[in-house]
Amino acid sequence: MLKLEPRQTTPHALNVGLPLVAIAATLLLGSLLIGLSGANVLDAYAVLFASALGGRTGLTETMVKAAPMIFTGLAVAVAFRARFWNIGAEGQLLAGAVASAWIGAFPMPAPLAWIAMALAGAAAGAGVAMIPAVLRVNFKVDDVVSSLLLNSIVFYAVMALIEGPWKDPMSGYPISPPIEDDANFPVLLAGTRLHLGVLAAVVAAGAVWFLMTRTTLGFAIRVTGENAAAARYGGVPVGRIILLTAALSGGLAGLAGVGEVGGVHFQVMSDLSPGFGYSGIVIAMLARLSPLGVVPAAIFFAVVMTGAEAMSRATGVPVFLADVLQGIALLAMLVALLFTSYRLRRVRGVAA
Repeated sequence: MLKLEPRQTTPHALNVGLPLVAIAATLLLGSLLIGLSGANVLDAYAVLFASALGGRTGLTETMVKAAPMIFTGLAVAVAFRARFWNIGAEGQLLAGAVASAWIGAFPMPAPLAWIAMALAGAAAGAGVAMIPAVLRVNFKVDDVVSSLLLNSIVFYAVMALIEGPWKDPMSGYPISPPIEDDANFPVLLAGTRLHLGVLAAVVAAGAVWFLMTRTTLGFAIRVTGENAAAARYGGVPVGRIILLTAALSGGLAGLAGVGEVGGVHFQVMSDLSPGFGYSGIVIAMLARLSPLGVVPAAIFFAVVMTGAEAMSRATGVPVFLADVLQGIALLAMLVALLFTSYRLRRVRGVAA
């Protein structure tokens, strides 16, 4: 018979390979759903990957979709490292979008506009994330529940704005007025939508990795997450670290909203985010909370999102398969993570 027993150490190859195993399991389970829809599995996946990675247009669109998920994945990874369970990246993204769109509506020179929008968006996201952090530190309120509920509060507040006092009078639709042309992020590759925010997302991954692995703040965040009682005994101000972590996490999620306003939509609308904040949770788990691992994980999800529509048109597979694959990826990674702490061992039965 087989028995789970705790590992004394986890092989490095296992740590590296688990995300790949989770992705392979995701594609394998997804192929069952594709087959049930009546489509050829190999043809469907060929269309998905070719449309997302084949040619300049597909590749750049994939990177444009990956950028906000890199930011939200980083936001979740940082928060979870300190065991601050920030499930509110979606609301923080929207708050960052609103703040950046408001700043971007003021006339100012291009570089100054980009910086002001980024600062405003990061501050707005950090402000929203601080609410559940303060409630947890001061009143012991569950941060999972409070951060999750804030997503709905922020979303409906944004809807009230764009359907009411902030509604664009020129269009008549529930969208905000567009930002100034000088506030639009520059395009990095002519003829595509690859904008400055994509580069900023990749740079942010490197910056967060440096902060988490090479600074005293990063060490304090990690030790708080590993053992808060030991950290407190060692002189780490745990409450303050959780608040700082929340601010950093919310600021990163807010930057995702800044990128969508400054580089993609140029205004705030109800469907600004198709769930980038929630995708960030799956991406962070798939990356095992590694800031550098967030980048390839986000690109994988962007490939699925970009290619799903083309796959649906070519093979008839429902486009919401992309959402199903995200859920499968999370479950696969959670099962895979079990084997970092435990291993299967064959135990011989004892004779009566």
